Amino acid sequence: MKNEIAHVSYSELKNWHRCPFYHKLTYIDKIRLFRGNEYTAFGNAIHDTCESILLNENVEAAEYFMKQYKKALKKLAADDFNFNKKLAVDMKKQGKDMLPEIKPALKKQFGEYKVFSTEEPLMEKVNDFTEKEYNFKGYIDLVIQTSDNKYKIIDWKTCSWGWDSRKKTDKLILYQLVFYKYYFSQKHNIPEDDIDIYFGLLKRTAKNNKVEFVNVTSGKKRIQNAVNFLYEALYNINKKKYIKNRLSCGTCEFKQTEYCP
Repeated sequence: MKNEIAHVSYSELKNWHRCPFYHKLTYIDKIRLFRGNEYTAFGNAIHDTCESILLNENVEAAEYFMKQYKKALKKLAADDFNFNKKLAVDMKKQGKDMLPEIKPALKKQFGEYKVFSTEEPLMEKVNDFTEKEYNFKGYIDLVIQTSDNKYKIIDWKTCSWGWDSRKKTDKLILYQLVFYKYYFSQKHNIPEDDIDIYFGLLKRTAKNNKVEFVNVTSGKKRIQNAVNFLYEALYNINKKKYIKNRLSCGTCEFKQTEYCP
């Protein structure tokens, strides 16, 4: 039987950068303490709803969102998560208020477009890494094709009022879309110059402009920097260098537990 090729995702790379020992606990030892919260439930429901309304014009967005959100909250309750009931109620209204702005915002930003794919899977070979064979794994929330035959990769991000300039320029955050562009180009044999990448901010508490698109610059230098970061991570993971990054301990769910005393 042929051995399955190992894969790596952006979230795994992000967690390795956060702390190599945290990466070991979650990806090597398969220990997961975090099961989700109100924010992840809301985000999952909104993502599912975005996909549905873009693929099917007959979907009643608010009704679909409420169904998915209640399902996510029910799953949290089954895991004995004691969620904030007021926040959960507020999020229901915030989600329903946001949904009517999504398609008009896409039209305003990109003009005429057609949906190329939603939740597009990536499982592409990591080229030129000689230590071990790897695939890059990911799921692209939305790809649209505009009237000029260009492709726009969009990753939805739920947030409160928006992102500040620091977050919009954080290279580790931006690398997610850089990787998506690089491997989407590889998968479909589409020139990188024909692909643009955006975060779609879905803002719960904003009074106006609840949908904002943040364009990420992704020239050859940034793409190469992202690929170099990928190689560095894979090299250290393969060498089993599980050094603790104590600067990340403050927000770690493993802090002062039996797994990381």
